[in-house]
Amino acid sequence: MSLAGDLSDAIDPTRLMTSAGLQPDPWQVEFLRSTAPRYLLLCARQVGKSTVTAALASHVAIYHPNSLVLTLAPSMQQSFEIFRKINSFYHEAETPELDAQSARRIELPNGSRIISLSGNAVTVRGFSAPRLVIVDEAAFADDELFAAVSPMLAGGGRLILLSSPNGKAGFFYEQWANGGAAWARTRVTAEMSSRIPAEFLAVERATKPDRDFRREYLCEFVDVDEQYFGSDLLLRAFESPVEPLFSRPFTWRAPAERVA
Repeated sequence: MSLAGDLSDAIDPTRLMTSAGLQPDPWQVEFLRSTAPRYLLLCARQVGKSTVTAALASHVAIYHPNSLVLTLAPSMQQSFEIFRKINSFYHEAETPELDAQSARRIELPNGSRIISLSGNAVTVRGFSAPRLVIVDEAAFADDELFAAVSPMLAGGGRLILLSSPNGKAGFFYEQWANGGAAWARTRVTAEMSSRIPAEFLAVERATKPDRDFRREYLCEFVDVDEQYFGSDLLLRAFESPVEPLFSRPFTWRAPAERVA
């Protein structure tokens, strides 16, 4: 690889995908070029969210020596899926030879490490100062995981949460709905993806319950299955449309003493 090409790859993470034979969608380009310290990816299934975060993890490890990159998910199997895609970038793209590799860890000659973990809050506490933390299926992870991860980012590390929706509850939903300017956000529905045929979506819409289709493909936070009352109904229960009985505060006065 030429010096100019290597410099271009270092500046633009999207080149890592193209060198591996993958053409990034516009939203993937925007995500890879973002420098936001905290990022929420709300995505439909099969739109390429795991692939693009694997590309980001690989880019950070290659071009930022001595970096620690952690990939987390509610289960070890889910975490390994991103880790497997990271491995594929090293086999398909022109990347440095690995210094060491195992089923859950990659070590580069420049001192960088990529480690795959399950979403166990106790296990995560054993690591410090990661440059990048990626949590896959974050809407399905326990809130304790995020409480354990956040302090590790004090040194300037980035946190990427990616997921499909899982009801109007939990850390991921709260940050998406109420996290404010602390997070950059990208929402990618199935209809926005070139990877999902329109014919397939038409069949899914016709055969799935409306709630499931909206959640899986339209990225809508619908109520969870176990919720007996809808969230909108519960919120309205706290509203007070009844006019107050008194227009001004009532002041109690003691009755005047009766004169004999």
